[in-house]
Amino acid sequence: MQGRVDDKPRNGRSVAAAGCAFLAAHPWRVLAISVLLVVPCLWHQRIEAGDLGSHVYNAWLAQLISKGQAPGLYIAHQWNNVLFDVTLLHVGNVVGFAAAQKIVVPACVLLFFWGVFALVAALSARPPWILTPAIGMLAYGYSFNSGFFNYYLSIGLACLFLALVWRLRLNGPVDWLTAIVLALLTMLAHPLGICWIAGVLIYRWMRPWLLGWWKLVIPVTEFAVYRVALWYVHHKKLDVDWHSSVPFYAGHGADQLSVYGDRYLFLVWATLLFAIAVFVVDLVKRWRDSAFRNCIVFPVELYALLICTIGVVPENLRVGLYAAWIGLLASRLTCVTAIAGLAVLACAKPRWWHVVGFGGIAAVFFLFLYQDTGKLNRLEANAESLIATLPLGTRVVPTIAPDPNWRVEFIAHVVDRACVGHCFVYSNYEPPSRQFRIRVAAQGSWIATPSADDADDMQGGSYEIESGDLPLKHIYQCVQGDWTKLCMRDLVEGQSTSSDWVRPAG
Repeated sequence: MQGRVDDKPRNGRSVAAAGCAFLAAHPWRVLAISVLLVVPCLWHQRIEAGDLGSHVYNAWLAQLISKGQAPGLYIAHQWNNVLFDVTLLHVGNVVGFAAAQKIVVPACVLLFFWGVFALVAALSARPPWILTPAIGMLAYGYSFNSGFFNYYLSIGLACLFLALVWRLRLNGPVDWLTAIVLALLTMLAHPLGICWIAGVLIYRWMRPWLLGWWKLVIPVTEFAVYRVALWYVHHKKLDVDWHSSVPFYAGHGADQLSVYGDRYLFLVWATLLFAIAVFVVDLVKRWRDSAFRNCIVFPVELYALLICTIGVVPENLRVGLYAAWIGLLASRLTCVTAIAGLAVLACAKPRWWHVVGFGGIAAVFFLFLYQDTGKLNRLEANAESLIATLPLGTRVVPTIAPDPNWRVEFIAHVVDRACVGHCFVYSNYEPPSRQFRIRVAAQGSWIATPSADDADDMQGGSYEIESGDLPLKHIYQCVQGDWTKLCMRDLVEGQSTSSDWVRPAG
């Protein structure tokens, strides 16, 4: 049975209590789904998720700073973009970083999945059991595999917050306290989570005043602001890039399944076309059903508005001359477009072929994911073998690129994680970026370059080594046809980090 979600708690029961009652009513189903969800975090020796290696490495640097063993680095006090890092550090202090990743990352996956599940249930007034495979694929989509864990965590928390407040009937101190805690945690995780909350609630508040064609005021205003901003950026020559890797027409959310190569594009289109089929069949059969129309109108409006928003959001921007780029904004924001799309599909009447379709696509997706993350595990094993031969405290610079057909780019951070407890990645981008907790002091540090641009050039292969950078070891791909094979050498003054590097060919 699909079941229903009450529009309001019964007998004055709090929303939080209603959630607990839902868990009590479906304990084995929730447990079985949760167990399956964490399998991709455990099926290899290491969790491969792009920027995760950098998060782990910088959590280790935070440990060293607290012990006074990282001269020139310090921990900045900031209230956003830190929740995942702080959690990883504290769990790592207790069980070590190898185990901490296997605890914290699966917890993030579960929080994201059940947060999305709860929000979709609130929007559709029905638990979306039929969409479990689709939500599971989104949980392991582009945002996860790129390792954007503070952002990923903020979206999961924001979805839980929105699900909690959606009926606007918070009853008693437990509901209010839960809402406040979720909002604070969302802010600590990433500002885009707060933007997601604010955007949905503001649109819901404005909607009664935007009747008929007046609803177009918002997207038209967005595009007008976009054109003005585009003119201003070009006129002032500011560092903003609107050339998204996600074209306007592809901001539908299914693009989150495109991660490790062209073969995932088949899954993107299969998911999109199947979702359209689900929507159209129900639209034709149930359009006269007022309950269906009432359910679907808000999610459809939100979905369309988010697609327009993706079209005007910059892909990359830079907030200061010496700061690092804030990148891939539009690419990661298609995650929330997908959530709105799932809410649309959740209004459909459950049918057996929905399970077959989404389940079959999910099976292929996770098979591909297992194979490709296995390649990354081999790459990291090779990095660990090289690093094991180095004296403690050696500084290294990696130049490692993925298969050129892959959308996920940040595989060089396997070296960062391999260095934990043993060496320093001089080119790690976080300390000089001024956007994370670990930062380089004004006087500099021998552990990390003080320049965000230099860090980017080092790992991109365009940096020319200066005498003050030495000594440095270079870890690079060296075998044509197998990008998982790595070599190591000493860098010398005047040498480029692209020398001898064999970039993967398409």
